[in-house]
Amino acid sequence: MSNTTSIREYSGTHQAFHDHWAKTDDDMCRQSMSFPLYDALREEFFSSYLHLLEQIPLGKLHAVTCEYINGEKQFYHRAQKFYEDVTPSEEGMMGDFVELSEVDLEGSRQFLKKFVGGPGKASTKRALDCGCGIGRVSKGVFFPIFETMEMADMTEEFLLHAHEEYLGEYADRVESYYCYNLKDLILPPIRYDVVWIQWVACHLTDKDLMEFLKRCQTSLRPNGVIIIKDNMARQGCKLDPTDSSIQRHLDVMKFIIGKAGLKVLDVQKQEGFPESMVPIWMIAMR
Repeated sequence: MSNTTSIREYSGTHQAFHDHWAKTDDDMCRQSMSFPLYDALREEFFSSYLHLLEQIPLGKLHAVTCEYINGEKQFYHRAQKFYEDVTPSEEGMMGDFVELSEVDLEGSRQFLKKFVGGPGKASTKRALDCGCGIGRVSKGVFFPIFETMEMADMTEEFLLHAHEEYLGEYADRVESYYCYNLKDLILPPIRYDVVWIQWVACHLTDKDLMEFLKRCQTSLRPNGVIIIKDNMARQGCKLDPTDSSIQRHLDVMKFIIGKAGLKVLDVQKQEGFPESMVPIWMIAMR
């Protein structure tokens, strides 16, 4: 099945689901005694919350996403706690699918080639790897191409392992490590040729993802590109409260990108993964 066909099928399913909810959304909010909970969800998950409410009751959904405990929003607190128990290794980064790491990297290399090197494309001076973990993607995709790298991850142990062990001699070409959640990461202007965001957009609320993409846009050098690579739901959106990750339908993700003021340049599905797995899509934008 071609990418165009599969995108069209996913879009049709998503639109039908959206139409189902559009008629009831306002009535639900007007009649509910829990309007403040709806209001909070609508602000943080403006593109996802109706899909999530289809699966999770309002009270529980608000508790695992928007509720603050001891000054921490639970959506981000749960993700932070989850990754504290993940080992800094390729196995830890890939979960139960470490044997698919090279397939993933090759798919990324081929997609990146469309936008880097050559007339009218991004240069190869500097890239930013967001949610880099120990640097698996930087090592396998970016260092062979780019002069220098910058790497961002919220887990300090991952960054230390990347610098001290995993990257080897490549570590000398890392200009900066940023130990921040992406919602808090402020990027310098006009600095990067590529901003790569893999398997971490799912850990941001719709609102925080939109705001981060806006900051990414201002950080691009001429002809620079932002690329999201992530698990995308076949229909609607699905929340895993264990690690606070959201699988968004491709159309939901595109809507957030549009709200950030960015234009989608290309979309491609990662090939070579089992059909039983959640689809992985790459989206290029600027």
